[in-house]
Amino acid sequence: MVLLVLKKRIIGVVNVKDGIAVQSFGFNKYLPLGKPECFVENLDRWGADEILLNVMDLSSKGLGPDLALLEKVANLGIETPLIYSGGISSVKDGKDVIQTGADRICVTKLLHENPNTVVKLSELIGLQGVIGALPVGINDKGLFQYNYLTKKLTYFKNLNEVINASSISELIIIDFKSDGYKNSFNETLLSFLELEKTPLLLLGGISESIQIDKIIKKKNINAVCIGNSLNYKESKLQYLKKNIKSYKFRDPIYKKEGKINV
Repeated sequence: MVLLVLKKRIIGVVNVKDGIAVQSFGFNKYLPLGKPECFVENLDRWGADEILLNVMDLSSKGLGPDLALLEKVANLGIETPLIYSGGISSVKDGKDVIQTGADRICVTKLLHENPNTVVKLSELIGLQGVIGALPVGINDKGLFQYNYLTKKLTYFKNLNEVINASSISELIIIDFKSDGYKNSFNETLLSFLELEKTPLLLLGGISESIQIDKIIKKKNINAVCIGNSLNYKESKLQYLKKNIKSYKFRDPIYKKEGKINV
């Protein structure tokens, strides 16, 4: 598979908990929606540039990737490139996820608990096949990383303090407080991140074209990730693309020529 990562795109997000697609609010409260594979199929049909399948409760349970769910999604025959996140704690997990049907993998816990494994994954899969995710927030003390499992805050001045940027192709910055709430992404985060060289994807409270049009202009912002607001309106993606004037969002991120040989 030849990876042709586009500079600007919209990523549809399907959050999964206990095997069910959910609407997430601050990654703390959840509203059940239905079968994850149905929402993946919808995003493919509606024209997402990429899809993130985020199985969010595996690491807390000490479980590995949900390969059964991933296989169901792979069997749909979707054309949209698929990112898988959830339960990846080893090189074998990453390899299994790619072989089961994902085009890329996303890691969160590994970034700070076992960065050497992330390096090995990028060497095996290829740098473009590995992206990271970092839940962040801002308070009067500054910018911090939020740990979902321990509820601990780790303050930092730049991304190099908390991640090995050379081991991932892109980084999802998650405004976890805004997750699930319409048009609420905290744009103050951008002032802390504007000088970062790592290409960023933004997630959390992003729903409207006016805000997307503003933040997607930033040089180091490659994409916005949208979950809840895409679940209910079939025309939402088309509406967003039509009304985002700063950049023309284009079709497939990858030229698919078979799976990565791992």
